[in-house]
Amino acid sequence: MTENSISRRCTKQHVFSCSDSDLDLEDLSRDDLVKCVIEKEELLKMKHEEFQKMQDKVLRTYAEMENVMERTRREAENTKKFAIQNFVKSLLDVSDNLGRASSVVKESFSKIDVSKDTTGAVPLLKTLLEGVEMTDKQLAEVFKKFGVEKIDPTNEEFDPNKHNAVFQVPDPEKAPGMIAVCLKPGYSLHGRIIRPAEVGVTVAVESTGN
Repeated sequence: MTENSISRRCTKQHVFSCSDSDLDLEDLSRDDLVKCVIEKEELLKMKHEEFQKMQDKVLRTYAEMENVMERTRREAENTKKFAIQNFVKSLLDVSDNLGRASSVVKESFSKIDVSKDTTGAVPLLKTLLEGVEMTDKQLAEVFKKFGVEKIDPTNEEFDPNKHNAVFQVPDPEKAPGMIAVCLKPGYSLHGRIIRPAEVGVTVAVESTGN
């Protein structure tokens, strides 16, 4: 057997791979070159798919981080805004008492005959009323400064999320479900109800047969 025939047999038995380190492109046949190109394309496609998966994972992680940061920011803002909620709620009764005191003093004025005031009650009541109203006004300004709003829903439609119905009022002149009387005003803190208003709600008047 000649040396050339042995060489040809070895060439046929050689398993071709485009990844061979000692590959000489000049010695490759056309079929081998096509196979090499296909292998390279498949490898490139595989690497591209790996890159896409990694890119998607990075983008999802980034989006999740942004969501966490935004949620943390909102929670921090809400914590700051509503940190005084319990303190404000403790002052609502004070505001109610100031309002009641003002009403009582004004009612007392209407019952006093100034011409017969020999005890000097009128000046005292006037001074008391001015002090109560000034204190109530200052408290209202402080409430407003910190986002506290007083709510008087008279003549508005009843909303169970904002109002507490204490009793019903038959009223033929108003539609059912309207607020006829506000016994105690409600309050909100930055738009959040911290005390619902106590109200009387209209109901339909039942017709009586003759």
